[in-house]
Amino acid sequence: MVSVGRAQKSTSFHGAQVLDPATIAAMPTPDDSEPTWLDAQEQAAWRAYLRGSRELEVALERDLTEHGVSLPEYELLSMLSEADGGRSRMSTLADFIVQSRSRVTHTAARLEKRGWCIRVPAPDDGRGVVLCLTDEGREVIQDLARIHVASVRRHLIDVLSREQLLALGNAMQAVRDANTSEGAEQTDAR
Repeated sequence: MVSVGRAQKSTSFHGAQVLDPATIAAMPTPDDSEPTWLDAQEQAAWRAYLRGSRELEVALERDLTEHGVSLPEYELLSMLSEADGGRSRMSTLADFIVQSRSRVTHTAARLEKRGWCIRVPAPDDGRGVVLCLTDEGREVIQDLARIHVASVRRHLIDVLSREQLLALGNAMQAVRDANTSEGAEQTDAR
């Protein structure tokens, strides 16, 4: 298995071929210099974050799926319900929920088939599309919000102390800020 701390040889991982250390060592890093390898504590923290965030997403998804909606569908409905007038440009929603525009388009199409939202041309731009929450969609999101908040509380909020929760929020905001500005810088450089 390949470790962030140090490359170790393995032939497969969940059915996928893993590169040997020599091949990995020959691969360039973003700035083509040797990375600073993670120490044992950093490696443990990284793996705990990675596993914990995936387990949390699976738990939240499972709780919503029991009620016929996926986590991305819920997130889109939720953000739309908080938008002014229950309407927002699809591109704005995609940026806000950090999903590709094509994925948001597919999610919106599924929600539209259920009658929970409709897509209309943007009034100020013939190329843009606005997603609008329907009355039925508003009723659905009110019911789903109760389910989702209970799930978030059970799988995250109640698991952590208040201090841990606030520290997690601050840490993830710093990560978000760093990666949002980094992404903007990379886009500007092109």
